[in-house]
Amino acid sequence: MACNSLATVGEAEKTSLADRKSPLELEMVLKEINGDEPDVIARGNILESFTESKEARELINSLSLCHDGLILQETIIQKFTVIMNMYQEQPHLLDPHLEWMLTSLLDIIRDESSPPSLVHLSFKFLYIISKVRGYKTFLRLFPHEVVDIHPVLDMLVRQNPKDYETWETRYMLLLWLSVTCLIPFDLARLDGNLSSLEGCTRVPIMDRILTVAKSYLVVSDKARDAAAVLISKFVTRPDVKQKRMADFLDWTLSTLSNSSFQTIEGTIVMDGMLQALAQLFKHGKREDCLPYASTVLECLDNCKLSESNQTLLRKLGVKLVQRLGLTFLKPKVAKWRYQRGFRSLAANLQFSTGDSTAQKTTNAAAVTEQEEEDEEYDIPGEVENVVEQLLIGLKDKDTIVRWSAAKGIGRLTGRLPKELADDVVGSVLDCFSFQETDNSWHGGCLALAELGRRGLLLPSRLSDVVPVILKGLTYDEKRGACSVGSNVRDAACYVSWAFARAYDPLELRPFVNQISSALVITAIFDRDINCRRAASAAFQENVGRQGTFPHGIDVLTAADYFAVGKIANCFLNISVYIAGFPEYTEPMIDHLVNMKINHWDGVIREFSAKALHNLTPQAPEYMTYKVLPKLLPLAVGTDLHTRHGAILACAEITHALSKLAEDDKRSVTSFLNEKILEGLKQIHVELCRRQLYRGLGGELMRLAVCTLIEKLSVSKMPFRGDSIIDGWQWLINDTLRSLQLVSSNTRQQIKESAVSALATLCNEYYCLKEGGAHPVQQDELVKQYMSNLQSPEEMIRGGFSLALGALPRFLLKGKLQEVLEGLKEVTCISSKDASFAESRRDGLRAIAKICLTVGVKGEGSPTEFVCKYNVAQIYNTLLNGLNDYTTDSRGDVGAWVREAAMTSLMEVTLLLTQNEPALIDANVSKKIMCCLAQQSAEKIDRFRAHAGSVFLTLLYFDNPPVPHIPHREDLERIFPRSEAVTFNWNAPSQAFPSITQLLGLPTYRYHVLTGLTVSVGGLTESTVRCSSQSMFDYLKGIQSDMNAMSSFCGTLLQVFEDNLLNDRVSVPLLKMLDQLLANGCFDIFVAEENHPFPMKLLALCKEESKRSKDTQKLRSSIAVFCGLIQFPGDMRKKVLFQVFLLLCHPFPIIRKTTASQIYEMLITYSDIADPEITEEVMTILSDTNWDAELPLVREKRNYICDLMKVPKPQLVAKST
Repeated sequence: MACNSLATVGEAEKTSLADRKSPLELEMVLKEINGDEPDVIARGNILESFTESKEARELINSLSLCHDGLILQETIIQKFTVIMNMYQEQPHLLDPHLEWMLTSLLDIIRDESSPPSLVHLSFKFLYIISKVRGYKTFLRLFPHEVVDIHPVLDMLVRQNPKDYETWETRYMLLLWLSVTCLIPFDLARLDGNLSSLEGCTRVPIMDRILTVAKSYLVVSDKARDAAAVLISKFVTRPDVKQKRMADFLDWTLSTLSNSSFQTIEGTIVMDGMLQALAQLFKHGKREDCLPYASTVLECLDNCKLSESNQTLLRKLGVKLVQRLGLTFLKPKVAKWRYQRGFRSLAANLQFSTGDSTAQKTTNAAAVTEQEEEDEEYDIPGEVENVVEQLLIGLKDKDTIVRWSAAKGIGRLTGRLPKELADDVVGSVLDCFSFQETDNSWHGGCLALAELGRRGLLLPSRLSDVVPVILKGLTYDEKRGACSVGSNVRDAACYVSWAFARAYDPLELRPFVNQISSALVITAIFDRDINCRRAASAAFQENVGRQGTFPHGIDVLTAADYFAVGKIANCFLNISVYIAGFPEYTEPMIDHLVNMKINHWDGVIREFSAKALHNLTPQAPEYMTYKVLPKLLPLAVGTDLHTRHGAILACAEITHALSKLAEDDKRSVTSFLNEKILEGLKQIHVELCRRQLYRGLGGELMRLAVCTLIEKLSVSKMPFRGDSIIDGWQWLINDTLRSLQLVSSNTRQQIKESAVSALATLCNEYYCLKEGGAHPVQQDELVKQYMSNLQSPEEMIRGGFSLALGALPRFLLKGKLQEVLEGLKEVTCISSKDASFAESRRDGLRAIAKICLTVGVKGEGSPTEFVCKYNVAQIYNTLLNGLNDYTTDSRGDVGAWVREAAMTSLMEVTLLLTQNEPALIDANVSKKIMCCLAQQSAEKIDRFRAHAGSVFLTLLYFDNPPVPHIPHREDLERIFPRSEAVTFNWNAPSQAFPSITQLLGLPTYRYHVLTGLTVSVGGLTESTVRCSSQSMFDYLKGIQSDMNAMSSFCGTLLQVFEDNLLNDRVSVPLLKMLDQLLANGCFDIFVAEENHPFPMKLLALCKEESKRSKDTQKLRSSIAVFCGLIQFPGDMRKKVLFQVFLLLCHPFPIIRKTTASQIYEMLITYSDIADPEITEEVMTILSDTNWDAELPLVREKRNYICDLMKVPKPQLVAKST
């Protein structure tokens, strides 16, 4: 368990050093993360006073009114809890108000007329207050007079320990009794005459309290903790310890011995006993506890708690052991301990301005003198057993046990003589053996920090301790597919922090460079954010306390708490700045090479390689003569992760050296000798020979070597004509042919890496001096890639499509038309490869990439340029991609194709606009903008946002403007230029009100309505709500304009007709029509009988639902039919015939839905028939069981037809 051990430095240091930021700062950080500008003055969470006191008083005063009902109780408790929890981090603000809150609640409790439910509720409030403020502070205010003992004890005796709902009452009463029993009078005085009138003796109050405490030590709720506190206070009273302490300890040890941690009941009992003993030995006087310490330790040894799997028991065992150890030793401060500075401020100031050597001499003399005065006394033999158990506790599997053991080691060592204390330090250092686990290392670090904080780690031991801490700062042990050690590194940062506070700068001076470098490395290169922040905090502490860290302020400014939060920023930016200081450059590089390029996490290896690239300009010679010769053997080594990281590192360093050489107008060979060049070539040869491109690690190797090829090609390595080029080409081709064998999570990355490698390889090594390509080589390469475009494997098609798109211009010369034809075939949908959406996407991307590569020339040859002869073909291919709505088990995979088509259309259009705007036909421009408008109105947020972004990019492109955009002025009014950048297309509430306005533009109406149909009739609530509201608002605006409504309805019918039986559009369209009819959007046509719009709509709905078995479509059709009843004339007879026909549908669910819809229709439109007939029909509809057999249902349906004077549907015999 990784623990931020910096968060546990005693009571005053509970929060992590790495997290010591005010709420104000944290709020500003959150604003920055969310992309907002942080306000100069922001509202912080720092409270100034208990501002809710009035509300709290009202809640307490209302307890008497709320205790009866369970709901009222829960409500008032919740309100009070919320108020109190606000002060968890600043509980001292409650102090001025604790007294009146306590008084008010105790008045209720002490009132004899208060019902039990009210008393329990009051105790719940008391518990909430004590939880926030802490019971130790809160208890001081409780009344603790002699007169309070009997009432509190009697109330506690009356409680039911098994009532799980009132445990707060018992908890608070036990705590109250613990403070009440501290009265400075012999308890025997309170007993009076123990003989009652009946002759029976009453139990003394001492025994009553002890009996109650014992009974609550074995309960399963939190009252057990309070009982342990009561025991520690009560049994240590002078009168009780003489009479009852021995008996109580006997009972406790007996109970402990007879319990087993193998059962739940036994665990609970042992927990109570251990808590009581630990509290007892903590608060009891040494001379009172010492006689029993050996017996308790022996019993504890016999319990063998270290074998228990209960963390809490092991922790309590360690806690009790250390309390026993402290009992065995005299309570004295070790005079030999190291003390930084003096208690006197004057002395500190004197030595701060004086000679530091004199100060050191004086300290040493003082220590020697104190040692001589140190009286000798025998150390009990049990202490060795205690120390041994604490050392075992340091290696426990749980952090809380290790932390308790570390504190015990610190406390115990402070009471030992110098020689024995040094032995303890030596034993702690044994925790850092290479054979030990990460738990042992973590516990050892915590113990060293405790010893250092207490001055028990003498400067003479620093030479042994510092190397261990440096190893701890980089501790990372691989375990399975991940690693352990983040808690060790965090604890090592804590040690560094503690040492900064404990030692004089003079003592740490020999180790400054090592510690500073190690902390910087952890702060910027550690994988875990808590370790990076902890190292940054430790570095800050050292800079402030020691003042000797090189460039401390500069480094700290760059690598502060917030800066180290983002790992990419640490590796790629902060590291470059810090490496500018020579003290840190080589240690940082060495750490990356030795510890990070072989890291188990691939992301860290990639970041490390990029970091080495960025650090190369700081130390080019070191990289050339030290790092590369070390990396080359690792690149062909046996460990997979090391190979991967080393290859990436070689690629990045070589690239960085080539850029330096280019800046100096030199060849890269001025940095790299023949041996290194040969080593770089041999990487692929060796991997190929050992068949390391196959098997489990093959994916990583292909990825790494493709990156190597790309970087070496960009670096212009002198390999032209070398056989290695053919080897690299083979690897790229083989990788593209093997993509279907690669795991899906790395497939895209490998494909992109291979394509990038191909582009740079061709650019560097296939171009002849005169600028062209070798004809045979060109023919062979293009032919090979073209042949794979029709592969039966989708991944192969996509990979070779992108490969063709990545070819440089000289390889496409004379082959352009052939390549475009091949890619056009890839983008076409056929029955056998309909699901190949990814290859179609890659084909569209490749077409745009090729167009950008070859350029535009209006009168040029179609085999070399984008020109007037092939531009129409290119646009048709890209526009066809916008109609790809393929779906499979993954969902709308056609959206990938549409997204690529939109991007490609934008790139090609902007290319033509800048070079040959005359090639853009007006119809093409119109099609592009209309299709983009349609995509901008559709339901998937991400693709709607992409379409909207492309739409506005084309609209506002000014260099020069894109020609022939329809209604440009209207579009600029609807989408103001000032809002183009900030417009959030992802938000339906922003996108749909604007896009719906395009319905008023004739050119865009059809496509926008098609897109809106899918959104209005969709499933996502926010999309449906915003799109339908925008549609209603638009129609409301044109409601009185007959021409506009007729035009809209005509377009609506056209959309329906064009998408008849296309369920993607027709089903949402029926849902949309239902909403439009229900909201009276077509009321303008109601006045005219037999208007052509409803007649045509009815015919299309009949055609759509005819013979359909899709229940969703049929139910939507029924709703539309019932909505059409509002139009007068012959329409009503036709609609009624249609819905009565569906009353006898073969599907019972459709029959029931139809009956329900007709019933609602008759209520809504009461003028359809006479009231008596309507009422009778409604009665039949509601009383008939429409799930019954068809003959019975048909009889009822025919009767309804007769009543409504509608022709009865006739059964048609099936033709044989």
